[in-house]
Amino acid sequence: MSSFFTAVVLQPILNLLVWLYSVIPGNDFGFSIIALTFLVKLILLPFSWAQIKQQRALQDIQPKINEVRARLKDDKEAQAKELMELYQKEKVNPAASCLPLLIQLPVFIGLLQALRDGLASKSFNLLYPFVANPGTINHMMLGFLDLSKPNYVLAVLAGAVQFWQSWQMFKRPGIVNQPPADVSKTAGAQDEDMAAMMNKQMMYIMPVVTVFIGITLPGGLALYWIVMSLLTVAQQALFLRKPQAPKPVAQLS
Repeated sequence: MSSFFTAVVLQPILNLLVWLYSVIPGNDFGFSIIALTFLVKLILLPFSWAQIKQQRALQDIQPKINEVRARLKDDKEAQAKELMELYQKEKVNPAASCLPLLIQLPVFIGLLQALRDGLASKSFNLLYPFVANPGTINHMMLGFLDLSKPNYVLAVLAGAVQFWQSWQMFKRPGIVNQPPADVSKTAGAQDEDMAAMMNKQMMYIMPVVTVFIGITLPGGLALYWIVMSLLTVAQQALFLRKPQAPKPVAQLS
């Protein structure tokens, strides 16, 4: 692991995890990971809000997309051009849904390194001066879950919650619907087609990938993913229930 990654990702995660372990009553390692997940979610909140807003905006303009397709069904080039102008006018980026997942990837890798190597006593030299050295860390949660080893139950739960999170958002119209076949090859429809395909993969493939990854990696990672997905489910539910403010209507002079 490069020194840059160690200094920028692994060391902060390791120090935060050790500090949480020392200050949380009972020194429960699982609760330390849960607290870490809440903090990471808080830091990533602006990005996840932007993701959900983009997804909802795509849903909201679906009637306009359908109208353009119906009106210009015999002029595919004009249809594609007008759809792209619609996206620009409404400030919608169909591919924005993957950004928070990409941002989380370094955090996930850093937590993996911390669970595999960083929490060994020989690695406590990475602790900041103001973080007390605990000597040893008990990897158990609630006295019976060893989060340093793979856990099949946590892995399956992580995949199930991941699917729930994706289904909650992608079940709504305009997110996984690809453009009709007769316009799918036009330039303007390619971005929409790619975004729909990516979202479908996220909805159906990501939960399966999550389970397979979870059964090979430490259970602490699966716990992190479960909590992060549950927080995202709650965030999406809050946002999708919130009515959007009506857009101002221009006054006739």
